[in-house]
Amino acid sequence: MNRPVKHPIPGVGVVVLRTGANGVEVLLVRRAKPPRENTWSIPGGKQEWGETLQDAAQREVMEETGLTVEILGLVDVLDLIASPDMHYSLIDFAARPVGGTLRAGSDAADARWVPVADLGDYALWSETDRIITLAVRKFSP
Repeated sequence: MNRPVKHPIPGVGVVVLRTGANGVEVLLVRRAKPPRENTWSIPGGKQEWGETLQDAAQREVMEETGLTVEILGLVDVLDLIASPDMHYSLIDFAARPVGGTLRAGSDAADARWVPVADLGDYALWSETDRIITLAVRKFSP
C-alpha cells in the first residue's frame, strides 16, 4: 500500500522594525488561527505557488497588518514541527514599513507596534524572540 508522501510546508516570517518614541519597535500580531492560535508573533504565513519568498513576506504583512514593507534582508531559517502532521520550514526576513495603515487583518486578531524593551510582556515563542533579537542586531533602524 502506498502512503502519501509528507513534505515540510514553506512559510515566511517578517520582523518589521521602526524607530518609535521609546526606541526600536517591532510589529507583532496576535494569531487568529493555528498553529500558535491566540499567541503573539511576527507577521507571516505560507508561501503560495508561483510566489517568491520575498513576495510572500510582503503579502503576509499586508494581509495581517495593512502595512506595505521593504524587505531589508534574511534573518534566519528554522523549523516549526508542531505535531507529527505539521512541519513548517520558516524563512524569516527583516523589513521596514513604507506605507499603509496599521490594522489587524485576515489571520490576525490584533496588530501593534511594541518597543523591543517590552517584548517580555508578550510571551513569545522562544524562536520568535531569538529571531527578533537577531533582526534588531543586524537591521536596527
